[in-house]
Amino acid sequence: MAGIARHDASSIAAAPEPIITCIWQGPARLGECPLWDARQDRLFWIDSLARRIWSARADGRDARFWTVPDVIGSIGLCDDARLIAGFRRGFGLVDLGPDGVAEVDWIGDPDPDQQDTRLNDGKVDRQGRFWCGSMNQDFSAPNAALYRLESDLGWSKIDDGFTVSNGIAFSPDDRTLYFSDSRKDRSYRYDLDPITGAISARRPFIDTSVYDGRIDGATVDSQGHYWGALFEGNAVAQFSPEGALLRRIPVPTRCPTMCSFGGPELDVLFVTSATFLLSDADRAQDRMAGGLFAIEGLGVRGLEEPRFKTPAPHMRRDEPGRKPD
Repeated sequence: MAGIARHDASSIAAAPEPIITCIWQGPARLGECPLWDARQDRLFWIDSLARRIWSARADGRDARFWTVPDVIGSIGLCDDARLIAGFRRGFGLVDLGPDGVAEVDWIGDPDPDQQDTRLNDGKVDRQGRFWCGSMNQDFSAPNAALYRLESDLGWSKIDDGFTVSNGIAFSPDDRTLYFSDSRKDRSYRYDLDPITGAISARRPFIDTSVYDGRIDGATVDSQGHYWGALFEGNAVAQFSPEGALLRRIPVPTRCPTMCSFGGPELDVLFVTSATFLLSDADRAQDRMAGGLFAIEGLGVRGLEEPRFKTPAPHMRRDEPGRKPD
């Protein structure tokens, strides 16, 4: 297919052998969204289907969790002590209380008429907006969409016609948005106006049908390379900004779900994984499934996670909701 970079062995750069450690065994049913909070020197991640938000130190010690009241698809840091999140029922601001229970200030459901979708992958951009895509819960219909939540808690539908939204990431110069419709084995690039948040010129980026696995969650490094977890592919992969495969790094589980850089030097790639698709026989063979992994020695660094700009009381919309298209 024109416009999609395919595997080229000559393009794979020589790189040191990384060190992969399982720092939390879980197992998570659907681990997602590893997120390094530099202010707290802690890693956050979620178990979507178990309705839990987890946190630990960079080496996995001092792990603790908070229960949330709904299936949770993604989280982002906020400029206060809370998290912004996409749930099955919509957007919410999450306060992690001292008793292991998270309090949610519900914002709203961007598509309340769709009973078979829920919010899934999400990321905060460097202007403090939360981008979050939905997914068809049966993986059966292209009725999911990509949304952008602003700091006044109003949202806009940005694009639609997807089955499972994944792979959201932003180039270091904030001028490219990456996005994956993972059940269709297609990833896209958009031109992004960093000031207005407008996107244009959607074009093919990566066709994962030519690889083992498909891109689930993703991130970028400081050099602008795109890193994706290859779900059902036992690996994470590094791609150039044009979509050429640079490195494929095997991980010790079949279903890695998302990757993100963290640690004090932002040089550790944290990778979540899942068990929800595995049979008992699969689990017996895949003993690290659902674990959280740290990959060191990659020779690259990530970027500090942006924070959602929570509204001042006088800036919050009286009725948070959809903005005119």
